[in-house]
Amino acid sequence: MNPKPINILIAAALLLLTCILPSAEAQSQNVTVFAAASTTNAVTDIAELYKKTHPTKVRLSFASSSTLAKQIEKGAPADVYLSANPKWMNYLEEKGAIVKESRKDLLGNRLVLIAPAGSSIGKLIVDSHLDLAGLLSGGRLSMGDPDHVPAGMYGKKAMTHLGYWEKIEDKIARAKDVRAALVLVERAETPLGQVYATDAAISSKVRVVGLFPEESHPKIVYPVALVKKSPEARAFLDFIQSAQAAEIFKKYGFSIR
Repeated sequence: MNPKPINILIAAALLLLTCILPSAEAQSQNVTVFAAASTTNAVTDIAELYKKTHPTKVRLSFASSSTLAKQIEKGAPADVYLSANPKWMNYLEEKGAIVKESRKDLLGNRLVLIAPAGSSIGKLIVDSHLDLAGLLSGGRLSMGDPDHVPAGMYGKKAMTHLGYWEKIEDKIARAKDVRAALVLVERAETPLGQVYATDAAISSKVRVVGLFPEESHPKIVYPVALVKKSPEARAFLDFIQSAQAAEIFKKYGFSIR
């Protein structure tokens, strides 16, 4: 048999595979960002701005910081991790799952009480005299599950400090993340909710009725770090810490650390 036709077929097949399969260089142009649910709007806008000047596909995954940390621990393909509290970043750092020297405290936030936009509940002074259980009128307070969701963990600390956690603990609607807690109030399924100020700011269906005093809970800090070392991941990490990104974060109500 003449080997030339076979060689020609092999060459053609290899050429076809080269056209179909992305090159290693093209694959390396992807960056996957795991970020706390409360940063959804801001990080989405930042990623869109980034893509205008960088030939990089930015993949975003938003959920509770605890959920994302557990996924990263199990080998999920994240390049950058933005947590809503230090606890889950510490968790990954202790397991050697982040690039320690890349870690930086990026953002701050505030805790608020919200009610549906049409609620009759007026402005509240959130202090030790607040009858939060009475305000629920038999309903529930929606918040991120305080066992693992950062917003809920901060909220439990604040309400414990103010002296009424034990009175409302059995009246909590535990949400999988802070955005799910927001939705329950938007739908008027709960008369009150505890979320971040930035979550309340994006919704026209809720009103802020109270602001938790900052001294009632640990300072809210959002750390960010590389999960994997790559030029593309490093470039995105640098961008999310830039002045351009800071303006977007501030637009959504975050403070810059």
